[in-house]
Amino acid sequence: MAKREIPEVNAGSMADIAFLLLIFFLVTTTMDTDTGIARLLPPIQEAQQDDAPPIKERNVFSVLVNSQNQLLVEGRPMRMEELTEATKEFIENPLRLETMPEMKPTEVEFFGLVDVTKGVISLQNDRGTEFQTYLMVQNELQRAYSELRQDLAKRKFRKDYKDLSDAEQSAIREIYAQRISEAEPKNIGGGAK
Repeated sequence: MAKREIPEVNAGSMADIAFLLLIFFLVTTTMDTDTGIARLLPPIQEAQQDDAPPIKERNVFSVLVNSQNQLLVEGRPMRMEELTEATKEFIENPLRLETMPEMKPTEVEFFGLVDVTKGVISLQNDRGTEFQTYLMVQNELQRAYSELRQDLAKRKFRKDYKDLSDAEQSAIREIYAQRISEAEPKNIGGGAK
C-alpha cells in the first residue's frame, strides 16, 4: 500500500491578500485626535516695559482654586454654578460701581461709541487641583463670555452669534474681549471652607 502525498497549499497569494487587507484598514480607519483648550497666547515681548502702569485692583477678578478643588472668588468661597453669573456681572459692571472694573469709551464698528471693560480675570490654581476642576472653571469663564456675546448679538443683530458675519463677530469680540490671565500654579492651600 502506497502512501498518498498530501498536496501543498499555495500560500503565496495569502500574503498578498493580507497585505491588501492591511492597507484597506489603514486607509478606512479614522484616528482620534486629542484636542486642547483653545487659548490665544500673547505675543512675546522684546523687553519688559517698566513704565507700564500696574493694573488697578478694581480691574482684576481674582479666581483661585485650592488643592481641595474649592473655589475662592474675590476672596470669598463660591460654588461652581455661581461663577458664570459672577463673571458676567464683573465684565459688564451694569451699575458702574467704583468697586467693579473701569469702563473705557471705545469706537466699535456697527455700535459706535460703547463702554468696554478694562477688567481682567486672574485665574490661579493650586498644584494639587484636579484637572477636571480646572477644566470646569475654564468652561464657566468661557461660558460667561459666550453668553454675553450671544445676548449682544441677539439684541443688536437679532441673530445668533455663530450666524453673524466675521466683521460683526469681530465687533462683538472687541466689546467683550476675553481677558483671562493664568498664573503659574502654586501651593495655595485649603483657603475656601
